[in-house]
Amino acid sequence: MRALSTTRAAAPVPRGALEDLPDLARCDPSGVPGGPVAHRLSANENPYAPLPGVLEAATAAAAGLNRYPDMTCAALTRALAEKLELPVSRIAVGPGSVGVAQALMQAMCAPGDEVVFAWPSFDAYPVMARIAGATAVPVPLGPGQVHDLTAMARAVTGRTRMVLLCNPNNPTGTVVHRAELLEFLDRVPREVLVVVDEAYHEFVRDPGVPDGVELHRDHPNVAVLRTFSKAYGLAGLRVGYAVAHEPVAAALRKAGVPFAVSRLAEDAAVASLLSTAALGSRVDTLTAERERVRDALLSLGRLPRLPRPPGSQANFLWLALGKRSVSLRDACAAAGVEVRCFPGEGVRVTIGAPASNDLFLAVAEKWASMGA
Repeated sequence: MRALSTTRAAAPVPRGALEDLPDLARCDPSGVPGGPVAHRLSANENPYAPLPGVLEAATAAAAGLNRYPDMTCAALTRALAEKLELPVSRIAVGPGSVGVAQALMQAMCAPGDEVVFAWPSFDAYPVMARIAGATAVPVPLGPGQVHDLTAMARAVTGRTRMVLLCNPNNPTGTVVHRAELLEFLDRVPREVLVVVDEAYHEFVRDPGVPDGVELHRDHPNVAVLRTFSKAYGLAGLRVGYAVAHEPVAAALRKAGVPFAVSRLAEDAAVASLLSTAALGSRVDTLTAERERVRDALLSLGRLPRLPRPPGSQANFLWLALGKRSVSLRDACAAAGVEVRCFPGEGVRVTIGAPASNDLFLAVAEKWASMGA
């Protein structure tokens, strides 16, 4: 075999903007320093098996693995259009809501443009902005760990091309309500695209939280992101979608990677849309478990090391531990529980099966009892 040269004076150089971005192939999202994991409460996954009919649909689709999938995802697009009572021209399907968001940013942003979002929020936002050549403009969350829409409106400049609102917010689970969101939209210039990321929409039980799809009908500068990864339990198949007015949706479809959604993913998503009753029952179970775990954590509030988790409308809870975040993460890891650590900020805990949640609560109580 011919030896590879290591003495060349020059070599291809990637864009400088990528130098300090994380290498996702090497990134452990939990930050757990190795060891077996029996209870994964780090990735906001649904702990239950796919909905009725989904495995059968995916298995049938697997017989055609030698063929490319439908580039337009026509069957899923039609099913979503019917469910949402929208024309198909307003829907764009892609590999998870994060894949759709990436394509949307590439379609809408150019070097020198700015993207405004709350922080902490979905940690892919600043990465996607920089990959698109745009400038990320994070705005700290306000009191109660909710979006500070007044500050976000002030952050919008003549260079702002997009505003991202994660509702419910990841990782805090907090929400923006209808009246304040409408007021915010009145303050944002019409040429700025406001993207409402509703990856956790199905878990919302607060009637004051707006439905982004309904909101977009009267606001041409609003787009909505949703996914089949969370409530529908298809995280491993990567399928999500955007709802937007025709010019934005068309641009998004142009920017998307061809054949990005497999036939298995599309057929599984279509089958999932048919399991409305089962989905509702499963989400009700998870939201009830969310409240049970939060109540248990609130009861541990007597222990000074454990902060009160804010009310969550997602399938996870947030503990704003600051510098103590890594300590709780490591205590959980030692017990075989993987949680999502944001060093210096907090720990996000996915609502899993009851046994996993109970183990986390036991670890949290023991850790919080150790003192400062």
